Amino acid sequence: MRSLIEELYTGHILPDEMIVSRDPKYRPLCRQISELTESWRKKLTEEEFSELEYLMDLQAQANDMHSMAVFKYGFRLGASLLTEVLTGTDELVRHPSTP
Repeated sequence: MRSLIEELYTGHILPDEMIVSRDPKYRPLCRQISELTESWRKKLTEEEFSELEYLMDLQAQANDMHSMAVFKYGFRLGASLLTEVLTGTDELVRHPSTP
């Protein structure tokens, strides 16, 4: 079995493609989005629907940027916590006199 570093290097670890929400509301929400999108496809002209798709693509890009920022922050926070634990640079319980 390859190490995590090798898997990451070779492009086999793709969190944005591998992670699917386990929230029970997720799939019904996706189904509702698909149904509403199809409803708008039927109501709008082809040009109008193309504009709506463009807007939805822009929203998806913004969501992807936000997800990336959240992932990076979480990764850095986790690494910082691990570093602090392994190096013992902070006490587990702070003294009342320290902020």
